[in-house]
Amino acid sequence: MITWVIIIGGIILIILLIVGVVVSSNSERTLVEQRLSQYLDDGSKSTSGERDAQRSMITDWVSRRVEKTSFGDRVARDLARADLKFKVAEYFVLIAVSILIGGLFAWFIGNQHPVSALIGALAGAFAPRFYVKRQQAQRLQKFNDQLSDMLNLMVNGLRAGYSTMQAMEAISKELPSPINDEFRRVVQEMQIGIPMETALENLLRRIPSPDLDFVVTAINVQREVGGNLSEILDNISFTIRERVRIKGEVRVLTSQVRTSGSVLSLIPFFLTLVLWFLNPEYLMSVTQGGVYCTAGIICVVLGLIGSSYFIMMRIADIEV
Repeated sequence: MITWVIIIGGIILIILLIVGVVVSSNSERTLVEQRLSQYLDDGSKSTSGERDAQRSMITDWVSRRVEKTSFGDRVARDLARADLKFKVAEYFVLIAVSILIGGLFAWFIGNQHPVSALIGALAGAFAPRFYVKRQQAQRLQKFNDQLSDMLNLMVNGLRAGYSTMQAMEAISKELPSPINDEFRRVVQEMQIGIPMETALENLLRRIPSPDLDFVVTAINVQREVGGNLSEILDNISFTIRERVRIKGEVRVLTSQVRTSGSVLSLIPFFLTLVLWFLNPEYLMSVTQGGVYCTAGIICVVLGLIGSSYFIMMRIADIEV
């Protein structure tokens, strides 16, 4: 009976998760659009109030306790950098559901052993975080790849007589995502009265790119002391193109080391999972020496794997 209750509860939570993801993905409101809604009339506020009234009780409960904390701010920043249309409360509900699904799935395929459920729950806890970090890295890489084209378009616009804001508006219309989305946010922020320096600082918080930092610094310095901004950005564009070229060559030369480090570090965990699901009694023989002996063995093994991975990644990490 208990098993069926757990199964039915898991199915219900999965359905609720799918509905929540669909609703969130269909929402076209970005972070800047949410800021802009604060300046609209009462009609839009009433519409927003109707949407807020439709939130689930769980989401409201988590929102009140998490979103106003420093940890909630960090999570919101990570979600913004990954361009995921999730609120902080929705993200934590997603983690809770992922833990439950991972634990139930591992419990069923692992001979209904509690250790299997624990392993699945841990995997489910880290899965959303891994996805967010992966989305951040991919989006940052795309932005850096488009940065040179953005500078060329901005330089040509400035030489044609555009102002800095007009050049940014052209970038938001001509270039592909994600760079056009970010500069559209910058233009929208400036249109509602936010200073350009503040809007560019917000851009840097969303896109932590050293190359973008050069561009923002050049624009701010030129606004303070003057100078030929198009020539400055042209020189920065050449520097960025050379850095991208050198980084690509270094990435190719160090790809074998990075791949070897990742594969060799994951093999022990993969083999442990396979042995656990195939023959858990064999692995449980490790615990025959007592709790302290087992904990010591696990700590030593994890320390060796972690230190080896760290050393190999440091060897492959060449600053350009």
